[in-house]
Amino acid sequence: MAPARRSPADDSVTRTALLDAAAAIMLEEGYAAVTTRRLAQRAGVNNGLVSYYFGTMDALFVELFRRGAERSLARLRTVLRSPQPLWALWELTHDFTSNALTMEFIALANHRKAIRAQIAEYSATFRTLQLEALSGVIEGYGVDPERWPPSSLILAMAAVSRFLHMEDAFDVHIGHAELVAVIEREIAALEGERQPADAHRIGSSPKTVVRSSSRGELGS
Repeated sequence: MAPARRSPADDSVTRTALLDAAAAIMLEEGYAAVTTRRLAQRAGVNNGLVSYYFGTMDALFVELFRRGAERSLARLRTVLRSPQPLWALWELTHDFTSNALTMEFIALANHRKAIRAQIAEYSATFRTLQLEALSGVIEGYGVDPERWPPSSLILAMAAVSRFLHMEDAFDVHIGHAELVAVIEREIAALEGERQPADAHRIGSSPKTVVRSSSRGELGS
């Protein structure tokens, strides 16, 4: 008697379980701990199914990265429609849970060219999307684009969050609270104090904070 064929639903569940297992192991023990045996054990499936669904570990890592990147892109598009887009972007980039997995992929990219290419491609997509959505918003807040190019501010937010996460992994926190306070002070100067996420309807226009011309520059 021929064995029963797997249904598409079974395939989807198993594939997702393996990807979830890979993400969990990376977060708990680092990318080097992700092996065929560990994946199968964590997902509760036969070892051979790892190769069946992904072929190679490179392919599995690429699919896991793409899954996370697409989810992050969806979150970013929602964030950029917020009435307070700078606050929302800061909170998104400051999400240490997301940063932790990203840092593992960056480390993995030193050894796997396929991951390096994916990081480069998605990073460019993220940065372009942020610039297209926020350049006009930042200038609308009265910030001098010559002195404070929007691209530099957006990159600084992401860079600070990533560096803080790197130091946090070594239990180094000196100056962290002060730096976060400085950034949030400047965001508040542009958008006002952070409002609860449910206080605004996503998709409405960002509120322009009206200031005198002397407040048209950050830190003035």
